[in-house]
Amino acid sequence: MAERSFASEVTKLRLGEGEEFRGEGILAVTKALLQSGVSYVAGYQGAPISHLMDVLTDANGILRELGVHFEHSASEATAAATLAASVNYPLRGAVTFKSTVGTNVASDALANLASGGVTGGALLIVGEDYGEGSSIMQERSHAFAMKSQVWLLDPRPNLPSIVRAVEQGFELSEASNTPVMLELRIRACHVHGHFTARANRRPAFTLKDAMEHPKRDVDRIALPPATYLHEQEKVGRRWPAAVRFIQERGLNEFFAEGAQDFGIVMQGGLYNAVLRALELLGLADALGHSQVPLYVLNVTYPLIDEEFTRFCAGKRGILLVEEGQPEFIEQAVHAMLRRADVQTRVHGKDLLPMAGEYTGGVVLKAVARFVERYAPDLLAGVELPAAARPAAPPALLNGNPGTFAIQAAVDEVQPRPPSFCTGCPERPIFTAIKLLERELGPHHVSCDIGCHLFSILPPFNIGATTMGYGLGWAGASAFNTPETGKRTLSIMGDGGFWHNGLTSGVGNAVFNQSDNVLVVIDNGYSAATGGQDLPSSRASNPLRSTNNPIERAVRGVGVKWVRSVTNTYSLSQMRDTLREALTTTEKGPKVIVASSECMLNRQRRVKPLIRKAIGDGRRVVRERFGIDPDTCTGDHSCIRLSGCPSLTIKPNPDPLRRDPITTVLDSCVGCGLCGEVAHAAVLCPSFYRAEIINNPSRWDRFKQRVRMTVIGWLQGRIERRLEGIAA
Repeated sequence: MAERSFASEVTKLRLGEGEEFRGEGILAVTKALLQSGVSYVAGYQGAPISHLMDVLTDANGILRELGVHFEHSASEATAAATLAASVNYPLRGAVTFKSTVGTNVASDALANLASGGVTGGALLIVGEDYGEGSSIMQERSHAFAMKSQVWLLDPRPNLPSIVRAVEQGFELSEASNTPVMLELRIRACHVHGHFTARANRRPAFTLKDAMEHPKRDVDRIALPPATYLHEQEKVGRRWPAAVRFIQERGLNEFFAEGAQDFGIVMQGGLYNAVLRALELLGLADALGHSQVPLYVLNVTYPLIDEEFTRFCAGKRGILLVEEGQPEFIEQAVHAMLRRADVQTRVHGKDLLPMAGEYTGGVVLKAVARFVERYAPDLLAGVELPAAARPAAPPALLNGNPGTFAIQAAVDEVQPRPPSFCTGCPERPIFTAIKLLERELGPHHVSCDIGCHLFSILPPFNIGATTMGYGLGWAGASAFNTPETGKRTLSIMGDGGFWHNGLTSGVGNAVFNQSDNVLVVIDNGYSAATGGQDLPSSRASNPLRSTNNPIERAVRGVGVKWVRSVTNTYSLSQMRDTLREALTTTEKGPKVIVASSECMLNRQRRVKPLIRKAIGDGRRVVRERFGIDPDTCTGDHSCIRLSGCPSLTIKPNPDPLRRDPITTVLDSCVGCGLCGEVAHAAVLCPSFYRAEIINNPSRWDRFKQRVRMTVIGWLQGRIERRLEGIAA
């Protein structure tokens, strides 16, 4: 169950020749694949291309009509290896995954694929997750393209350019017998626009044809001496073929080439930011008409020496807008211009930050400084936008009322670290670990990639390292010594378990006779990437095999000590199971499978059903939790042990008590953890459970009247006693 359904949007994939397609970038990529005659598509979900996998899933019926095979790969390495189908056969194939973590996982397959080369077009659509919105280490895909010598496309972020990049990416791959990587930033994935569609194409050569007429070419297998030939072929034939194709098809673009004796070179994905900067400076319009020469690198690897020398000829200087570090393109441009004896000054990281996302403000400031240096008259009389103005001295800033307002807000608004969703079934696991710390002391905790990584932040502050998706237990493998009775605790989600953890973590621990503990959090979906199904998901899936228990898998590789907690919200059961795992005298690897459905996906599934039931007039009972303000002590231990976003504070209604009390917001989903925490940690008994009944029955109404009568009588007794005391 993905976080978003594209069931209605995928009908646009049926648009034919000459019809206008309107929609999102991710959907346009899928349409371009079908227009290109792709034979197979595979991938592993991850931002910012998770929705591409969701679109392909919802469009599976259309894909089958065209004879296109699609599958969710077990990992990025599986996806990249799928492109082996294009090595010996004229089959066009595409795979997609998140970069750079996905490219890291896929690097072995990518290196072998690039070494031997391909016959059919092989396209890797990678989500470039770099910058302020990223959730991973800050690296670029460019290094992988250079390392394995696969060509890297970075199209302008508009639908016609993206569609063209997909279609010509296949052609470039076939013309040079080399895999092609298409880089899509998050803004490109979700940009909306339109383009003129072409008819979908069935593959001319099908998977059936390949299977019934198998071929092999030993020279395409990465074994000596073929590997030495591969390197020579890359340099002597494939690279020149790619350069010719890029030049002849005009994949890179020039705008206003002779307008000034200076110009701007940019990665294609940054075109919109550069054009907007020029527009704000009065040097371009919104339609793309620029007064400054622009060279747009829709192909960022390989770079075309002749195009660079042509663009730089007669120019005093160029600004190279290259996001991220190291400055691969800038270094290459310096070398190629010096070789050609072109003396154009190259600016890049001297005017732009070395690292970090090139947001609109960052690009605007750099472009303004560049233009001021080479043609200050172009900006004469232009009021520079605030982002492009030089920074004011601190004394002036202190006199700015806006600065005072911002500072005051910073002083008042407390930073809140990202945390688990309201009602998340993973929260009680870490609450149980915190409770155990009071008994057994702290343990070394090895984390993993996924929602559970939020445990490293307040209020839990649990976890020392994370090494990669599914590598939680592998990250603790060095701590396997008989010199202590203490055990390490590793965390892994079900997504990471099926991605890499079963072999790299569980299998490794069995083989090396680890005496440590692993908690596999089974919330039913690949929650961290958008809620896609997994082999262990309980939901039935017509396209995939589900209901394959994690417990059976770990026992299958040799783990003997396995415990299952089927309801993680039972804090006492969770705590007792963890205690047993950490203190048992039984040696060997220990695995706890902690299962409860992802609350976010559960709410997506349940809320529409509840709304429909209420609308139909049926009786619906919902649970909510609350806190008695008269009983709450204001200690707030419940918040520190839970961190639920629905728990907050409010002023104490008792005028004699100053400490604010805890309260439960309406966002509560009734998971019950707050009450469990109060009970298990022996906190105040202020929590209560309430039932909200929509469309109550006559019996419900009768019981409510009786309750209100009894409660009113009891409250009246209290009021009368207070009056007597006052008298």
